[in-house]
Amino acid sequence: MVPINELKSKAMPLPLPNIDTDQIIPKQFLKRIERTGYEDFLFYDWRYNLDVADSVTPNMDFVLNKPEYKGAQILIAEKNFGCGSSREHAAWAINQFGFLAVIAPTFADIFYSNAGKNGIILVRLDDEQVKTLMDRSTKNPDHIITINLEHQTVTDDEGFHARFEIDPFRKFCLLNGYDDIGLTLRHVDDLDNFEAKHDNEFWSAPKTAA
Repeated sequence: MVPINELKSKAMPLPLPNIDTDQIIPKQFLKRIERTGYEDFLFYDWRYNLDVADSVTPNMDFVLNKPEYKGAQILIAEKNFGCGSSREHAAWAINQFGFLAVIAPTFADIFYSNAGKNGIILVRLDDEQVKTLMDRSTKNPDHIITINLEHQTVTDDEGFHARFEIDPFRKFCLLNGYDDIGLTLRHVDDLDNFEAKHDNEFWSAPKTAA
């Protein structure tokens, strides 16, 4: 994962509650064997017009297709974001599309865990704070939000300031760019030494008497 400390970006508003993982990444795309390329299917059923046989065209009314929000690294949504099934593909799709943070009042527990393991900062703010940022980003697509992970703050140039809570361990991982594999590789020397000692003790050829 890429280490994240301060993220300064425009934000994409998605003013809907209870956005579930089946909307984030529909079930038909879970059969893919790759772990990459899921950005093309993020919010697929909302993002494309699917009502015409053999025709898939972008729904230009949906925020992901609006050019003024292109490059946004922050997604703003309403309560209970990421509910539904436990598919990790939802976090993959969000991250691979380019979002490094999601701001919402609440998140589903399993999605919260999956997102943190895939380099996404989840920022929980109260309803009014989320509404303020949502309104400002809706009215002005160039509205810039700054998330400082080290200080656990969210600010903008219009005077907004809020603090958010985050699990210390997840914060440590995000600041340093550690996923589960990266955490393990910090101890690679100790693991190699243990394996060598184990092999020497249990798998070495027995010594024969002279």
